[in-house]
Amino acid sequence: MSLETSSYPPPVPAAPDVAGVLAGRVIGFFVDLFLIGLLCGLIFFFLVIPLGLITGGLVWFLLPPMFPIVAFLYNGFTISGRKQATLGMRMFGVRLQMAETGGEVSFLIAAVHAIFYYVSVSFLTPLILLIGLFRSDSRMLHDLLAGVIAVRRG
Repeated sequence: MSLETSSYPPPVPAAPDVAGVLAGRVIGFFVDLFLIGLLCGLIFFFLVIPLGLITGGLVWFLLPPMFPIVAFLYNGFTISGRKQATLGMRMFGVRLQMAETGGEVSFLIAAVHAIFYYVSVSFLTPLILLIGLFRSDSRMLHDLLAGVIAVRRG
């Protein structure tokens, strides 16, 4: 038999602050796209060109998947890091968290989130943004698939 010592209902978790996150994410994406391109350029200049000379050009086969691999790792490491956001998201005060628990996003979830994003951008560009515009929590298609939500940094 248990005694109920409190007549108050259990506390309701506060709704996440999503004001303005959609605009911050869209603008932050272009910052991240520039940074990923810069990283690819540095890898190309300092790694691919020298290795291409050494291997007689065999390393040139790594060029097509270079951008997706760099984007995958960039998103995975930055979103699963201490700040829970890419550099572009940080500039605009946005971070990602797990939608159900509010907890931190793991590397695997962050990387899969990036894959969902780049695949959905490739095929459904207007649709992923429209979903975010019509939802009260501003979650886009790839957020729903990965189980994350973008919130204001506190």
